[in-house]
Amino acid sequence: MALEKIHKENDIKNLSPEELNSLPDEIRRFLIEKISVTGGHLASNLGVVELTMALHLVLNLPDDKLIWDVGHQSYTHKLLTGRRDGFDGLRKYGGMSGFPKRKESSCDAFDTGHSSTSVSAGLGYVAARELSGENYSVVSVIGDGSMTGGMAYEALNNASHLKSNFIIVLNDNNMSISENVGGMSRYLSDLRTAQAYTGLKRGVEDTLKKMPGGGERLIQQMKRTKSGIKQLLVPGMFFEDMGITYLGPVDGHDVRRLVKVLRDAKRVNHAVLVHVITKKGKGYPPAEENPARFHGTGPFHIETGETAGESEKDSYTDVFSKVLADIGRKDEKVAAVTAAMADGTGLSRFARMFPKRFFDVGIAEEHAMTFAAGLAAGGMKPVFAVYSSFLQRAFDQTIHDVCLSNLPVVIAVDRAGLVGSDGETHQGVFDLSYLSMIPNMTVMSPKNRWEMADMLRFAVDFPYPVALRYPRGTAYEGLKQFRAPIEYGKSEVLFEEEDIAVIFVGHMSELAEKVRMELKDTGYACSLVNARFVKPLDTEMLEKLAEDHSLFVTIEENVLAGGFGERVLDYVNRAKLNVRVRSVGISDDYVEHGNVGLLRREVGLDKDTIVKQAVTDFLMIKGG
Repeated sequence: MALEKIHKENDIKNLSPEELNSLPDEIRRFLIEKISVTGGHLASNLGVVELTMALHLVLNLPDDKLIWDVGHQSYTHKLLTGRRDGFDGLRKYGGMSGFPKRKESSCDAFDTGHSSTSVSAGLGYVAARELSGENYSVVSVIGDGSMTGGMAYEALNNASHLKSNFIIVLNDNNMSISENVGGMSRYLSDLRTAQAYTGLKRGVEDTLKKMPGGGERLIQQMKRTKSGIKQLLVPGMFFEDMGITYLGPVDGHDVRRLVKVLRDAKRVNHAVLVHVITKKGKGYPPAEENPARFHGTGPFHIETGETAGESEKDSYTDVFSKVLADIGRKDEKVAAVTAAMADGTGLSRFARMFPKRFFDVGIAEEHAMTFAAGLAAGGMKPVFAVYSSFLQRAFDQTIHDVCLSNLPVVIAVDRAGLVGSDGETHQGVFDLSYLSMIPNMTVMSPKNRWEMADMLRFAVDFPYPVALRYPRGTAYEGLKQFRAPIEYGKSEVLFEEEDIAVIFVGHMSELAEKVRMELKDTGYACSLVNARFVKPLDTEMLEKLAEDHSLFVTIEENVLAGGFGERVLDYVNRAKLNVRVRSVGISDDYVEHGNVGLLRREVGLDKDTIVKQAVTDFLMIKGG
């Protein structure tokens, strides 16, 4: 098998033509088999097999720099750089990342995980190359979905001024995660339909050459006018008009054609964009038919494509989806906004029911936030559903456009806390810190599925900015007996005793319950408090608890710096309360990929670690 002959980078160049022809099928079979066991990004990787092969045939890695936008389509790249054995541990703790990682291989030129970044990073490499007097190629691969992100256009504007080679490969599969939307999507669609342009231009040139006398002169004149036929036949010529040479569209599954156009691109002495047409999910019918479903998948049965061991219980996202649709049925002012994540955030249901009040703005979180602010200023009640990791991109807009004007925007912060296998770029462990520092922002987090529903109803009717934070995965069904009405800024005391008070944020409820029971079994009196609101802080509750408790243990799945525990400690110190605070959260570090339960043990968010810390602190207080 051809794949077995690849042990390191550039080995692909030693394969025979016959082996190169068989390699795409071998790679696809390998990926399907491995990802069916480990889970991962399948459809995007199946779509770029031939493109990746062509890039590796043309480039000399690691000297040349290949930068993948987002990076979830880099599995074939990892195979071709000798990491085949790592796929058994793909996205597992201590194993191979599902994204490019510089610490994993010198062939991974840039760590990526969020969209629309590769052109900017590539430009930085080009500048470094010129400043250091080196001579290597820089290629940035960016998807058409990522072209809805404003950062890509900032970089393209900058790239138009280059006087040295820089190759941008536009991987166009008409998909981001969900189907693409907006003007750029329509523009690229027009370009796809203009594929006949190349053949027509060649035919015109052949005809002109046969003209006696002036044929060659006319051809040269056409070229001097920057390919006039292309200007007529390809609408807008957006990239050419910016000063970026456009090559394509090219069949992204034709290795020979791709190699030829990439070699042509290397000869251009400025920025050049190669437009490649690919099919997301190619080679695996279930992924071709439903690429969004196989964008990021858990383990699945190869024969049917059905997910293995999928929980039938509602996730927090499911609860959000159902409740928001019910709210939207009763209140015509409610609108929903997503940044290309309608399925992932649960907004597809709302979109089907109320299409006029649903807005998918594409991969453009910054725009989505300010757009939601505009909706709110215009009298609507917008709910912007977004993953915690991607909300980071709209931080400035949250401060400046939503909270400064105190507008009633609901930010539904999905995938908060540790999300597991996608690793550092996707862990939602910073939002409590950066959201709670913003004036006028209210931050809430539910303890279980019923509180999730209650908090969403509260948030939609709240007349100011509010963030509702909840995790990935099955909604907790414990503590059902506690369902006090949501009261602004007030926590919920679930069990009231003395000595130790365990105060938890949101989905840390199940862990906090276990900590309390272990402490009680060990002989300590222990209260259990559901914070509900991270901001505003329930200072009355803290003062009351301080009267008969010696130790507060705060539990949050967020970085400690700027988090809930730090806010509690700050108030305790300022109010001079006679109580010690043990803050449990994530230390000042990025958390790698792996199973969430394992990751919690690694960072100290597990029952045994917390109980041990609490007992040690309590004994120290009592002089034991």
